[in-house]
Amino acid sequence: MGSAALQDRYIQSCLGGLHLQIGGEGPPIVFWPSLLMSGSMWADQARYFASHHTVILVDPPGHGDSQALSRMFRFEDCAHSVEQILDCLDIERAHVVGNSWGGMIGGTFAALYPHRAGASVLMNATASRAGKRQMIEFRLLAEIVRLLGRFREPLTSRAVQAFIGPSTARERPEVEHTIREAIGRLNVDSVYWAVNSVVPARPDQRELFGHITAPILVVAGREDPTFPVAETQLMADAIPGAEFVVMENTGHLAGLERPDEVNALIDEFLKRHPLDG
Repeated sequence: MGSAALQDRYIQSCLGGLHLQIGGEGPPIVFWPSLLMSGSMWADQARYFASHHTVILVDPPGHGDSQALSRMFRFEDCAHSVEQILDCLDIERAHVVGNSWGGMIGGTFAALYPHRAGASVLMNATASRAGKRQMIEFRLLAEIVRLLGRFREPLTSRAVQAFIGPSTARERPEVEHTIREAIGRLNVDSVYWAVNSVVPARPDQRELFGHITAPILVVAGREDPTFPVAETQLMADAIPGAEFVVMENTGHLAGLERPDEVNALIDEFLKRHPLDG
């Protein structure tokens, strides 16, 4: 990451202790990852943006080195935790980049805290409730993994299949390796609460997102196995003035699968919407 090194920081939030990695200098960007992933999912983005931004990688509640969860949470709680991160770091406003769960929370934060939100890039996300099949599948997944005490086959492969499409599987096998390593480190008791909060209990946020005033870029992956392009398009349609981009040959973890393309997309968007603009 150039001459900047990421420094560990721990803060207290409404969802317990959160582990952050912070580096660089300049306008701040908060990066929140997908369910089952830690802030390290954004390592390629951190290396790129730390030369001209302060990057803040979040291990979301119950993931990575953040405090384990012991209860359900609401998306409003997650958005409040972003506000608490900014308060602890003495930051007035920040851009937000989020993937899947992070994209949903980026939208929630922009809607509820318009005075704190800069431009947001919401990737591989949705503003809709989970369908019945997805609710059942993820409830069962969380229950079984909790009973087993860790992810085991074939559940690990099932999780990988929810993340990457055929192009990434064929062209970048190292991405699957990274995902498997991340899944192997999970605290399954903690993840049980996160999965149930983010998937079966997910609210329909389209009405809320209609109140967003910040610049928003919504990104979909053409090969996303979890949120089809049409579903992510509905999210973009709910946000006034949102821009919408479909990335070809990309699954559910765009920043990990196609880092150079994602870095260019984010950089161009933020340059058009600076925090002091």
